[in-house]
Amino acid sequence: MSVPLREVIAALDARYDPALAESWDAVGLVCGDPDEPVRRVLFAVDATTAVVDEVVATGADLLVTHHPLLLAPVHGVPADDPKGRLVHRLIRAGAGLFVAHTNADRAPRSGVNDALAAVLGLADAVPLEPAPADPRAGLGRVGDLATPMTLRAFAARAAAVLPATEGGVRAAGEPERAIRRVAVCGGSGGSLLGAAAAAGADVLLTSDLKHHGTSDAGELDGPALCDAAHYATEWPWLPVAAELLRGDLGGRVETAVSRVRTDPWTLRADSDAEASGEASPRR
Repeated sequence: MSVPLREVIAALDARYDPALAESWDAVGLVCGDPDEPVRRVLFAVDATTAVVDEVVATGADLLVTHHPLLLAPVHGVPADDPKGRLVHRLIRAGAGLFVAHTNADRAPRSGVNDALAAVLGLADAVPLEPAPADPRAGLGRVGDLATPMTLRAFAARAAAVLPATEGGVRAAGEPERAIRRVAVCGGSGGSLLGAAAAAGADVLLTSDLKHHGTSDAGELDGPALCDAAHYATEWPWLPVAAELLRGDLGGRVETAVSRVRTDPWTLRADSDAEASGEASPRR
């Protein structure tokens, strides 16, 4: 069975309203003929060479990614450009590319942040920054754990339920601090620290936290911080989105989640001193 690409796009737009996207974002159809049939859809966080290899190998007709391939304005996609090469390969394989980015972050019930809250076991999660037109939509989520746990245990839970990456999960705060109310933001969400504090969160889990902001937060009477890989915090959305699309289209398309880990970090090295537990200051 198959459905026209335009029908798949309509189903995705219904879940991840393009109006929710940031003004600077690049969401929607990147390449593909809306009249062509779609039988198989592959979901991934990023459109990388390895992911496009998987599209070609599995015969997928559409690749849906969270991160835009062409976020910065471009004037062309020649095949000798790294990103242009991926577009050409997709077109030659008869596959389209569709992006749901900040609109998927903000989407109610079925978006990136709801999926992240769910995998961490948060109950009654609501947006940290509700969208003006729909209080169910918005950036981040905040909710409660069924049972309080220490920051140490919460960080371990996050490491267990999120995809493994070389960076792992780091925490900033007293390790034995009690954690009950949790704020999350898939991707780079350090700007939501104030909203997390206002929501009474004991911890904010997000990505790409910087040294100075984390250090400053430690001097305040606010949430502890958990920093996980950007890719890892957004990956839980993929199986949710794949299952929802299959259901929204009445089972007429096959959906799958990419097996490729697109986290860019490939190695973590510890010094001999660190491995033995000794201090190893660096200049």
